[in-house]
Amino acid sequence: MITNDNKNLVQWAMDYALKNGCQASKVSLYNGSTTSFEIRDRKIDRLHQASENSLVVQLYVDGRFGSFSTNRLDKSELEKFIRDNIDATRYLAEDKARTLPDTSRYYQGGLPDLQLIDPDFDSIQPDVKKDLALQACEEIMGKDDRIISVSTAYGDEKDFKYMVTSNGFEGETSASSFSLAASVSIKGEGEARPESYWYDSSLYFSDLQKTGIGTKALERVLRKLGQKKIQSGRYEMVVDNMNAARLLSPMMDAIDGASIQQKSSFLIDKLGQQVAGKKFTLRDEPHLRKTAGARYFDNEGVATSPLTIFNAGVLETYFIDTYRANKMNVAPTISSPSVLTMEMGDKNVDGLIADIARGILVTGFNGGNSNSTSGDFSYGIEGFLIENGQLTRPISEMNVTGNMLQLWNQLVEVGNDPRLTSSWRIPSLRFEGIDFSGL
Repeated sequence: MITNDNKNLVQWAMDYALKNGCQASKVSLYNGSTTSFEIRDRKIDRLHQASENSLVVQLYVDGRFGSFSTNRLDKSELEKFIRDNIDATRYLAEDKARTLPDTSRYYQGGLPDLQLIDPDFDSIQPDVKKDLALQACEEIMGKDDRIISVSTAYGDEKDFKYMVTSNGFEGETSASSFSLAASVSIKGEGEARPESYWYDSSLYFSDLQKTGIGTKALERVLRKLGQKKIQSGRYEMVVDNMNAARLLSPMMDAIDGASIQQKSSFLIDKLGQQVAGKKFTLRDEPHLRKTAGARYFDNEGVATSPLTIFNAGVLETYFIDTYRANKMNVAPTISSPSVLTMEMGDKNVDGLIADIARGILVTGFNGGNSNSTSGDFSYGIEGFLIENGQLTRPISEMNVTGNMLQLWNQLVEVGNDPRLTSSWRIPSLRFEGIDFSGL
């Protein structure tokens, strides 16, 4: 946790930088701890425990900018560290777009605690953590003669951050997380070795799913037996809630300030325009309590607020931090999204499938890429053929191709089943007329 001594050290470091040649400065202190138990075939394969402290000093010196970090927090060492890096910054190229945010944009405090850290984090015993990973392994081992190997893992993390700037911002954050995962590979037909996984995560240990993770992983891999290509063609496509975010990611990259400023985005100059179908409404909800990704301010200290990103397919905002805004001479927004949510329908993935005469359910992406400038994409996929509302055969070694703008204009239905443990709460999605290549 961040102590008063930590805070005093950060304030001292900022003041010392200002007294030794900086015109402005931001100083952040991070500390935290992580634990993980990894099990392979009933044996502990890896145990990791770590605690760390890190001080990051950002220096604005004579129109130049440098960012430097250290884990040595003794004042006498920090004095030399700061002085040396002020001198080093003077050798960098001038970049007057590097400034601190306007003070009016900072989070001013006063909102309720987001409750992102489990108060019982330190009371969870190592044996309990180890046993959860072992139990997930036992749920798989010996359940099928075709099993080749089983890996399971428990992990947890807590982190704290305290940040100050020379123009008046002061903020503190903390968060915890827990996870339990299982993966399994089995012997398929011929040389095929299908693999699959399942996991759960949470901010609070009490909310973590502690049983059934291994069972679900085994169930998912057994469904893959007999995977084959099917005929190339145009199909309806359903993407499950484990993978829908993969299709959203290029859209979010395209509205990031760096992509806009570097002219490497297929959504340049599209604000206020209809760029996707009317079923596509995406919002950022940064103030949801007990939610991964929730926050009152971004990494610059700028206050967050709920905002609509795409409204019935109309692009309403870019994510532009202070630096990119200065480079482009536009108004800044916020550096990045916090908690992404979609306007949902009333069906889960099974309901989306039930109405499809012939289509493909995508349950995994295997490689591929999306061109950031054009939006053209090609991804390897695996999943299941849908016939008359039923999953009839597993498929793999196929590609889905198209263009991101065209794809999101072909969104016809949004599910109601986002994984609430993720900061990207994207449910299963249904698209029409999508090109697949196989046989």
